[in-house]
Amino acid sequence: MKRSFIRSPYLWAIVAVGAVVAAAWLGRESYRPVITGADAPDFTFAALDGSPVSLSDFEGEKVVLVNVWATWCPPCVVEMPSMQRLYDSLAGQDFEILAVSVDAPAGQVDVAGRPGGDLGAFADEHGLTFTILHDPAGGIQQLYQTTGVPESFIVGKDGVIYKKVAGPTEWDASENEQLVRRLVSSN
Repeated sequence: MKRSFIRSPYLWAIVAVGAVVAAAWLGRESYRPVITGADAPDFTFAALDGSPVSLSDFEGEKVVLVNVWATWCPPCVVEMPSMQRLYDSLAGQDFEILAVSVDAPAGQVDVAGRPGGDLGAFADEHGLTFTILHDPAGGIQQLYQTTGVPESFIVGKDGVIYKKVAGPTEWDASENEQLVRRLVSSN
């Protein structure tokens, strides 16, 4: 009788479900969605000069617009001038833009066959003066659970995501600038 119970598919189904529930419970911190109201995941990537820059470098000090983009993405290129205008408008205030490129290194192609971008030349060509970071492995996309590029997040001084935008937007539009100014002036 005991032996037939051990061979029971119901027992093994219960054991399997229990294992899945236990694994989910133990790893619940890694399953948190990256949404408005959630803590922004920290990251560190190289700036154009090669120096490491982390999101946590700005926590408690600046509001940060995290933008995930690529040079091969036409909507990304279209929204860059509005990001620069917002950056210029808030110059000298507690605001930073971290534009994280997921381009392959220059002269290489990514897994989808898209050519790598020369980020320095791109920034010069478009007159971009905000911080551009490079993540050729695309880890930012997994970390922030993005669905494509561009995708952006406004992170307050407290490290919380206050706005998430999938797709391009006009960053210097009144609604966006007012939100950033409100967050900059808050403690």
